[in-house]
Amino acid sequence: MDSMRDRFAPVVTRLLDEDPRVAVVLAEIGADGFAEAKRRHPDRVVNVGIREQLLVGAASGMALAGMRPVAHTFASFLVERPFEQVKLDLGHQDAGAVLVSAAASFDWPAGGYTHMAPGDVALLDTLDGWTVHVPGHPDEAETLLRHAVAAGDDKVYVRLSLQSNAAGRPVDGQRFLTVREGRAGVVVAVGPMLDAVLAATEGLDVTVLYATTVRPFDGDALRRATVAAGTDVVLVEPYLAGTSTAAANDALADVPHRLLGLGVGRAELRRYGQIDEHVAAHGLDARSLRERI
Repeated sequence: MDSMRDRFAPVVTRLLDEDPRVAVVLAEIGADGFAEAKRRHPDRVVNVGIREQLLVGAASGMALAGMRPVAHTFASFLVERPFEQVKLDLGHQDAGAVLVSAAASFDWPAGGYTHMAPGDVALLDTLDGWTVHVPGHPDEAETLLRHAVAAGDDKVYVRLSLQSNAAGRPVDGQRFLTVREGRAGVVVAVGPMLDAVLAATEGLDVTVLYATTVRPFDGDALRRATVAAGTDVVLVEPYLAGTSTAAANDALADVPHRLLGLGVGRAELRRYGQIDEHVAAHGLDARSLRERI
């Protein structure tokens, strides 16, 4: 199966062909995938080199000029390193752009901590007005990329990962999906966490909601689920643990509830290892999830 990132360049290349407003801004990472697109659209595929602050600034300028820019690099270089530009050039100026990341929380362990970004969604949560998509399968990534580019002048973050569920779901870029129904609690699985959550909750009488768009947070879906399943809620996210607990608490503010946020821990793991070893170390494998749930 191809990866989410494998889908990125072909999908956005088609969007470049279809819509003259679309532009792509790169910082070396992923440039090879747009070689043909650059030949066809030399004025709308721009590689700024290893200058991530300029990457976001250039995207902002394009947006202010009426274009729909898609900026892409590793998450740590897209959200963390140029955060001032994300905050000011895009947010403060109300300039809409689509930020598409790769490498996610720990997709390339050998790259070390410089190439890990488990805090990316939490960091964007400090800013107003961002839509955040976290696909769990390449098919969903394609759907959500198209939603993101078509979203007028909105500010959108699409978080791509090498971690993936076995099958895609019919996501719509807005609502959580009900994957399993129960009466003894609600588990919200975000993006590539769904398969592990389904395995972890096999035989448990719980409702499982699937979230691929986490901002805005679908509080209505969570509230509806708790009517039948009760107000014990677990959030399982592929990034920093607790990132969405405030949003879930807000959704349930008027009812007594218990909430457990599971995700990537704050402790830095200083050995490279493999992706599955990082997943297990953070307690996000099915066996660990079952014990904690």
